[in-house]
Amino acid sequence: MIISMRKHASKEEIDHVCDRIREFGFKVHSIVGDERVVIGAVGVGDVTPCLEMLEAAPGVESAVRISAPYKFVSREFKAERTRIRVNGAEVGGDEFIVMAGPCSVESEKQIMEVAEVVATAGAKILRGGAFKPRTSPYEFQGLELEGLKLLAKAREATGLSIVTEVLSERDVEMVAEYANIMQVGARNMQNFALLKALGKCQRPILLKRGMSSTLKELLMSAEYLVAHGNPNVMLCERGIRTFETATRNTCDITAVSVLNELTHLPVILDPSHATGKRSLVASLARAAVAIGADGVIVEVHPNPEKAFSDGAQSLTLEMFRAMMRDLKPYVQLWKESRVTAATV
Repeated sequence: MIISMRKHASKEEIDHVCDRIREFGFKVHSIVGDERVVIGAVGVGDVTPCLEMLEAAPGVESAVRISAPYKFVSREFKAERTRIRVNGAEVGGDEFIVMAGPCSVESEKQIMEVAEVVATAGAKILRGGAFKPRTSPYEFQGLELEGLKLLAKAREATGLSIVTEVLSERDVEMVAEYANIMQVGARNMQNFALLKALGKCQRPILLKRGMSSTLKELLMSAEYLVAHGNPNVMLCERGIRTFETATRNTCDITAVSVLNELTHLPVILDPSHATGKRSLVASLARAAVAIGADGVIVEVHPNPEKAFSDGAQSLTLEMFRAMMRDLKPYVQLWKESRVTAATV
């Protein structure tokens, strides 16, 4: 349920409401605005007695149920969009964010070359896998700690923030030492032990949709992160598994619009994994802008034919430059639509 306090309610009134919520066995989650405080109460059990009591409490303007099973991440709980600061960039704000880099960190030369090019072309965040979850145990698994150190070196040289995947709750602390954004891959979307650990981490999270997961399941996984203390969650649509074989996955482009209606969290599209073909990445990136995504995450490699992983879907450096040039008029319209929406 959501309890909206009256404008300029006193601290004593707010504390009283929070105490009563806890007495009923619910968790408290507060959003402090310029003029009022909104308090979320989440838990298992009948909320009716608590609602009736809170409606009559001093300083309370209204108390209503949240109908969605995902409470903290729903639009019912928070109408305005969440903005996530990552160094100089703001995901979910007034800038379309591009994250780009290789699927795997392979060497210092490779990651530094890619980082310099994507930074110059306009990307704000460098992606690169230090830990790689692979279908086959015989495929390249990543450079692990050495890969993290190389990403940090690329950040120091270019100013780009870093997004990289964390595979296990045991590695959260180590990855957080190097990464600006912690990525939860599709295979780990419902790794609840990992989600709980990341909920206690102060780094923003990029949560990828599982390859066979519904949007409700994606939002419930996001709820795990927020409920355990981390409100800085970005959702990522990266394609789902269907009967179609022409592309690596099937891009559920409508997921962007649906998520924008259901949640206040930023939504990122991954055209590389959604298609599996570099020839399709740029057009899908333009579609991401048009449908209202907050950004894209794409794979870029100096020589895709020699990539240790996902070469077929990786853009060449020149292809990435061309994609960024072609995106400019679309992004300008995107910015204008954001301004219009904010003033309506």
